[in-house]
Amino acid sequence: MNIWNEEFELSDVNKFNKGCCVEHLDIRVTDFGDDYLVATMPVDERTRQPYGVLHGGASCVLAESVGSIASNLVLDSSKYYAAGLEINANHIRPVQSGLVTAKAKIVHLGKSTHIWDIRITDEKDKLVCISRLTMAVIKK
Repeated sequence: MNIWNEEFELSDVNKFNKGCCVEHLDIRVTDFGDDYLVATMPVDERTRQPYGVLHGGASCVLAESVGSIASNLVLDSSKYYAAGLEINANHIRPVQSGLVTAKAKIVHLGKSTHIWDIRITDEKDKLVCISRLTMAVIKK
């Protein structure tokens, strides 16, 4: 089942995120399928904590960004928009450098809420973080 409201180009999705936190952390949407969206983020001076590993808050920003973008691509943007309602994250392993990848898969696609399961992995495809994001669907 294809969940997207309309066809889109990844380049257009990434242009939409210019000038905000997503651009500042170099989060880029890189892939999608019928029921998922994928984004990457570098582990560097912007996203590390003082001990030299990926900051848990940066993982949450990546998870909320990919889930939020996905929810808004599902909706008719002339009538609705989605905003984060709740996020949780379990941080499983540290990452010191490289690129992390987040894959958001839809769990629940309701009229007033969307729920996303987001798995963040490192460059060796090892699980770094599991997050669940609830999005509120808001009428314009």
